[in-house]
Amino acid sequence: MQKYRGVFLKNDNEIALLREANRLGTLILDAMCAEVKPGVPTMLFEEIAQDMCRTLQVKPAFQGYYGFPYALCCSVNEEVVHGFPSATRLLKEGDIVSFDFGVIYEGFYGDSARTVGVGQVSETADRLMRVTKESLMRGIAEAKVGNTLNEVSAAIQKHAERHGYAVIRRFVGHGIGRSLHEKPEIPNFVPAMSAPLPLKAGMVLAIEPMLALGTHEVEILSDNWTAVTKDRSLSAHFEYSIAVTSRGPEVLGLPTSAE
Repeated sequence: MQKYRGVFLKNDNEIALLREANRLGTLILDAMCAEVKPGVPTMLFEEIAQDMCRTLQVKPAFQGYYGFPYALCCSVNEEVVHGFPSATRLLKEGDIVSFDFGVIYEGFYGDSARTVGVGQVSETADRLMRVTKESLMRGIAEAKVGNTLNEVSAAIQKHAERHGYAVIRRFVGHGIGRSLHEKPEIPNFVPAMSAPLPLKAGMVLAIEPMLALGTHEVEILSDNWTAVTKDRSLSAHFEYSIAVTSRGPEVLGLPTSAE
């Protein structure tokens, strides 16, 4: 594994393992999404994650990471990221729920997130989810050899803000490989005074815009994990792990179900 400016560059064999890690994680996310409906406790999705990890013989990537107690980050409505699944929190018609989930396969990490509506959602919520996903795909399209990381960040920020949404700034994307969080950090906005990092083939990046209807500011709840929008406005989150290749960006775990 080569290193470039502190970033681990992966070879074809390592990317193949990361591709499989993300494929398996995507299967589990697909199964969760298929069970989203009003009246379901969010703990059901944790149970699906744990059961399928055992069946597929992979390890949950998040459980135990800095003490996080669950396999799944399950965040509802104003919860941005790192929400806890709950046996008593029941999904309601019109909610939106974000699943952020990863697995470890043969020492390599997969990481992906998506936000889905519960039953019939408002046009406001549907548009937020759509633009968040579009912002992700705009960022991925710029993850090409010869571009810089700032061009990925700028594409996400421009699309989100053009539609009137706030880009959450406290949380960012990241490199991924044998560790869940590797260099480089991938902001969903262009930081002031940032030094452009040219993108190289072999980089594997987890790109994950989080957008909100209102403010970009967040608060952490008393569980010390769950991040919510400070004004309690709706937030959506999408994430793919991608490989930068000489042929262009490759998404390593595309869903088989509709999002």
